[in-house]
Amino acid sequence: MSTTAELLKGAAELFPDEVVTSAHVRHFELPAGAGRFALITLDNGLDHTKPTTFGPQSLANLNTAIDQVEKEASEGTIVGVGITGKPFIFAVGADLKGVELLKRHEDALAIGKGGHDVFKRLSGLAVPTFAYYNGAAMGGGVEVGLHCTYRTVSKALPAFSLPEVFLGLVPGWGGCTILPNLIGADRAVSVIIENSLNQNKQLKGDQVFELGIADAIFEGADFLEQSLIWTASVLKGGTTVERAEVDRGEGWDRAVARGRFIADSKVHGAAPAAYRALDIIEAAKDGDLQKGFDAEDTALADLIMGGELRSGIYAFNLVQKRGKRPAGAPDKNLARPVTKVGVVGAGLMASQLALLFLRRLEVPVVLTDIDQERVDKGVGYVHAEIEKLLGKGRINQDKANRLKALVTGVLDKAEGFADADFIIEAVFEEMSVKQKVFAEVEAVAPAHAILATNTSSLSVSEMASKLQHPERVVGFHFFNPVAVLPLLEIVRGEKTDDASLATAFGVAKKLKKTAVLTKDAPAFVVNRILTRFMGEIQNVIDEGTPVATAEKAIEPLGLPMSPLVLLELVGPAIGLHVSETLNRAFPDRFTVSPNLKAVVEAGKRGFYVYDSGKPELDPEVAALLKQGDSVLTEEQVRARVLDAVAQEIGLMLDEGVVAEAQDIDLCLITGAGWPFHLGGITPYLDREGVSERVNGKRFLAQGVASVPA
Repeated sequence: MSTTAELLKGAAELFPDEVVTSAHVRHFELPAGAGRFALITLDNGLDHTKPTTFGPQSLANLNTAIDQVEKEASEGTIVGVGITGKPFIFAVGADLKGVELLKRHEDALAIGKGGHDVFKRLSGLAVPTFAYYNGAAMGGGVEVGLHCTYRTVSKALPAFSLPEVFLGLVPGWGGCTILPNLIGADRAVSVIIENSLNQNKQLKGDQVFELGIADAIFEGADFLEQSLIWTASVLKGGTTVERAEVDRGEGWDRAVARGRFIADSKVHGAAPAAYRALDIIEAAKDGDLQKGFDAEDTALADLIMGGELRSGIYAFNLVQKRGKRPAGAPDKNLARPVTKVGVVGAGLMASQLALLFLRRLEVPVVLTDIDQERVDKGVGYVHAEIEKLLGKGRINQDKANRLKALVTGVLDKAEGFADADFIIEAVFEEMSVKQKVFAEVEAVAPAHAILATNTSSLSVSEMASKLQHPERVVGFHFFNPVAVLPLLEIVRGEKTDDASLATAFGVAKKLKKTAVLTKDAPAFVVNRILTRFMGEIQNVIDEGTPVATAEKAIEPLGLPMSPLVLLELVGPAIGLHVSETLNRAFPDRFTVSPNLKAVVEAGKRGFYVYDSGKPELDPEVAALLKQGDSVLTEEQVRARVLDAVAQEIGLMLDEGVVAEAQDIDLCLITGAGWPFHLGGITPYLDREGVSERVNGKRFLAQGVASVPA
């Protein structure tokens, strides 16, 4: 049998670029004469922007520190051991860069076993152990604390989670086993399954305490000092820690069933991580920790060698890294300052944009529209949203007053836009209307002002073609709801210059949006792919496949909503309009569904009614549908839809719509909410063999979003 040290040494050799975390041990006398105490501090030597992680060498360093305190505890020279982190960071878990490099199941198993072997020593010491969650704690950072006897948490802690299931893993260093035994299965399911699958929701310090994960909570300013006073009291018997009894009967079974229901509703069985985690939680009911740790090791190794985790890490890196450094963006030094924003239109989309610019840029924002009533309504919407933020305590009264004073509405564009630096239109999606608006704006705006369009599918170059200065027109396509979806497609027209483009990227960054540069091609990225995807679903329905079969066929992808529910959200009229635009551009691949046309003409908001609380085909829509007699199975529908999407993405990359397949995935994740476990879409198409079947080659090289060869 390899020792822990040998296991970790072997793993460290596979990962030479690890950012190594040290485990410093220092000693001091506890308050109130409670005795000599050893405190281990986890620190990678970098500031809080580079959070502390556990790679193999880091685990080995912690193991060495535990060697020292174990000896001191058994000799009776210390009364307890604490573990904490550097300022603002406790520890954020396993180093995923190392996980990506693993090629063999046994190496993956060593990572799981190595973490367990080190962490569980904390619960086996001859003295009590204490975890002081002073800052951000995730994954293995949470788990190292779970192995301690007691835990305290800072009120200022901003983020605490077990995000593994979100990425395609399980909490594999004790999380699935210890947490339900500590706080009960139901609360553990919320933390491990529900929060993870809810876009990796984070807990704050007070929630960590309320859940019973921490035994005490203290203010951030003197957190460690207060934790040590509390520790002294616990050790001297002045404070007794009471924990709620865990329901190991039906309550445990109900919790696991609830977890399975959540997993089914979110991923429809399409990604294994949540189910593996639930199996371990279910088995942890008898309190046998070692059996649970062994199950975690196996699950971790299996998942590390599976496609979903690789796709999850790939997606995570896209959002965290590529999303912050957009491919093809011009030199940011070319960007011009934006001190005032104009918005053409005062409808719902325009008002949402005005609110976003106002909150993020905190500069004057002026709306215009065709009559005073609309202008007042738009400004009123922004004011009402600011009042909501004030009511929730997100901003104070001073800030609310300042923001309200910055937003105005006028009818006269000359009055509103004469000193604006960035003017965006959000008017009706009709080329002639947009060209007219831009001509009016150009006549009154300063020469340096950017003219941005929020078009979802029309040509930016054509929109700019009749202007004196087409070089300052740029596509700035947001996704609805604007406050929720991070993607911003920035479209370069034929004449757009670098300074205008750089200014657009600079504004996107201040808006905290994920900007992706796209060529001026019909419907850009997301709408083109979704329209092809939806179009194929619509085609099979028109040809004769029942609506329910067509919808169910897509469930194994684990998308956030079914295609026809998405159509309802977008609006059938907008869906029809985009399909008509793309049909004009690519008539051989994009169809205009007569059934969708009939639904729009009948004024229906979608295909479904929700009388029973669940979506059911609207009888009035069913009566409108004219279908052929070609009925496909779910498998045939799925193959046809995926083939169409793979073909379209291949063509888009050939046309240079975006720089690489990675940008397509980034767009689908941040603009359409496609799941991390698919990696957007191209890793899934590669994994299922669709890319090679349709295009004769993979979208991504082996080892990118997949196990290295």
